[in-house]
Amino acid sequence: MSLKRIGLLGGLLLAVAVLAIASLMAGKVWVPWSAWTGGAGDPRWAIIFQLRVPRTILGVAVGAALGLSGAAMQGYTRNPLADPGILGVSSAAALGAVLTLYLSLASSAPWVLAAAAMISAALGVVAMLAMAGTASGTITFILAGVILNTIASAGVALALSLAPSPWAAQEIINWLLGSLTDRSAADVQLALPFILAGCGLLLSLGKAFDALTLGDTGARALGVNLAAVRVVLAVGVGLATGASVAVTGMIGFVGLIVPHMLRPLVGHRPGALLLPSALGGAVLVLAGDILVRLTPAAAEVKLGVAMAALGGPFFLAMLISMRRRLA
Repeated sequence: MSLKRIGLLGGLLLAVAVLAIASLMAGKVWVPWSAWTGGAGDPRWAIIFQLRVPRTILGVAVGAALGLSGAAMQGYTRNPLADPGILGVSSAAALGAVLTLYLSLASSAPWVLAAAAMISAALGVVAMLAMAGTASGTITFILAGVILNTIASAGVALALSLAPSPWAAQEIINWLLGSLTDRSAADVQLALPFILAGCGLLLSLGKAFDALTLGDTGARALGVNLAAVRVVLAVGVGLATGASVAVTGMIGFVGLIVPHMLRPLVGHRPGALLLPSALGGAVLVLAGDILVRLTPAAAEVKLGVAMAALGGPFFLAMLISMRRRLA
């Protein structure tokens, strides 16, 4: 491992640690250092351990899952626009979760919603890869993702329009906007094992992604089993993205923004981009979650809304950069 890579990973780890500490302190009610040293009798301990700690853990885990999923999809497809949100994987996970809310299945057991989201996300990845084909180009792959996103979004809209009551519709809307607000230790216990499993599967594909830079034929010549890689990718993205969507709702653009920002720092190697993207995703989500808590509005801005507001200008900057290169 080169010194540059060690420095990058060390810097990202330091940023995660600093933001995690800030996340435990920041909010409508600030928790200063004195609350940590005041003992368990301090009433602010309830804020720290019942609200801030689960929220911070989920911020790190969900950010890492989304950043890593985006880098993995970009590495497999050799397409810099691949992202769970843009290509419909998050929408597919949301469709599975919304159906459990619509059918009132989620109230029976919390794991039902998470299972539906993860299965739907994995099926979405499989469907998108099947539509794109094994030798698809950039345009074909994007079109496959757009089709998946359109179908899944239409399903979500249909469930919302046919919601049995205004309260059910409001619950679906609040969940779709994406947020880490009021998440508990139960949410952490539900999502974290699946996120870790999905991230572990995706990190194991680094060498295969590097080989794929030579094309499918070159990767096969190096002994890469492309069918197995596709299965592991589908399961990994399904677990990581599905579990994230299940507990936070839809938070977009993390998997697109983070790999683009870090790719020049790793020598454009898809395999080397995976771990930095996971750490960078954690940094971005933690920073965004801290900022939405500090907004002066009476109600907290949804994290998914804030990420979407950030994603629009990022796309514009990408467009301007591409036009300058082509000019």
